[in-house]
Amino acid sequence: MYMIDIDNTIEQQPFDGLQVEQLVKNDTLEILSISLAKNSIFPKHTSPKDAHLIVLEGSIDFYIENQSVNLRAQQHFSFSKEVEHWVSAKKDAKFLIIR
Repeated sequence: MYMIDIDNTIEQQPFDGLQVEQLVKNDTLEILSISLAKNSIFPKHTSPKDAHLIVLEGSIDFYIENQSVNLRAQQHFSFSKEVEHWVSAKKDAKFLIIR
């Protein structure tokens, strides 16, 4: 029989500044759940791998290479590894980083 394991981390993640939860981590895949409260900042950093960002709810501004990209719920954005970027929340937001 197949074991079904339901995880409620995303739903339960609070809007309290910046919250980062690792949902999946193995040799080939990492999925992070990010919660960012309105007007909060995810400071400048880089990703060790090419990454995909999927906004689940809210609205963010994603800053990369002197550009600002506004992303809202249900939008997807890809970015390259080792390129410095940062994020600010226009509204309470939750998004996934898949890399």
